[in-house]
Amino acid sequence: MTANVARIRARTQSMIMAVVKADGYGHGAVTVARAAVAAGAGWLGTTSVAEASALRAAGLAVPILTWLHPSGIDADAAAAAGADVAVGSVAELDALLAQAASTVRVHLHVDTGMSRGGCPRGQWDELIALAWRGQQARRVRVVGVMGHLPRADQADPAANAPAVVGMQEAWQAVRAAGLRSPLAHLAATSGTLTDRATHFGMVRVGAGLVGIDPSGTVEMHGASRLTAPIVHTTAVPAGTPVGYAGAHVTDRATHLSVLPVGYADGIPRELSPQAGVEVRGRRFPVVGRVSMDQIVIDTGAQSFPVGTSATLFGPDGEATPTIGDWARWAATIPHTIVTGIGPRVKRSIA
Repeated sequence: MTANVARIRARTQSMIMAVVKADGYGHGAVTVARAAVAAGAGWLGTTSVAEASALRAAGLAVPILTWLHPSGIDADAAAAAGADVAVGSVAELDALLAQAASTVRVHLHVDTGMSRGGCPRGQWDELIALAWRGQQARRVRVVGVMGHLPRADQADPAANAPAVVGMQEAWQAVRAAGLRSPLAHLAATSGTLTDRATHFGMVRVGAGLVGIDPSGTVEMHGASRLTAPIVHTTAVPAGTPVGYAGAHVTDRATHLSVLPVGYADGIPRELSPQAGVEVRGRRFPVVGRVSMDQIVIDTGAQSFPVGTSATLFGPDGEATPTIGDWARWAATIPHTIVTGIGPRVKRSIA
């Protein structure tokens, strides 16, 4: 993770927010937060005040912003956690002002083209005016303006340009209303890696911390390894059906080994025939259907004893599959692989 923060730092002069939503992209929010801060991230981002409070309880003292609020904004909890909150509508800000007993630090979330949250452009003036009144009443203090890049994964600055212009206009409108010069932030991982014009005062990096570049333009370092022991090995003749419905039939005499992980643990059920795992420096294919608790691999002439460790993914490359490999085999994105690893999988810090 340190290497990924270093790559990000090399591409921006802006402050770095480490976004640790979805339990740190499946890697543990506190673990990722501590590593990112140690590597130079100056902010943390979460989806809820409750997540921010958990980071504070773990001893993390850097500024934290929370912006999705699935259960609404609890002003008292935000103040207690010392967490900034983003507000993305007039109604949301009005509700916050009604309950705030002390000053809450606020980032105005404007829609810069995503249409997936944030205040619509036609209501920016109303939102800013309400924020100004709330600041005069010392219910809120506007410290930031944020938006999102809907097309940053294209790695094309021209595709980002409308959102950049929108953020500039929103920031200028906030300043013109007398709310000083709040911190502007727009870019997530892809924008951070590919387009300096999107960086403003801060960039929000989540996927990049754990080795995922959604734009596919920068080589990042995988931050995790998933292993499982072989729990059963058997020799079978050609023509042996494997797993439910015999979806795979062996075409030769071979050895089959069972790993105790399945779709309940986040292994995608639908995989291409190229899917495989690494055992002792070689890659072996996953065969048959993925079960709830198990997968089967075909190890050919080699018979591995029970307890032999297999690596499903890791940062090594070559024989060891990567998160990107699993995403391709499942026709999905790497984010779904790492965030889908279930709670039965034991986590440890190397």
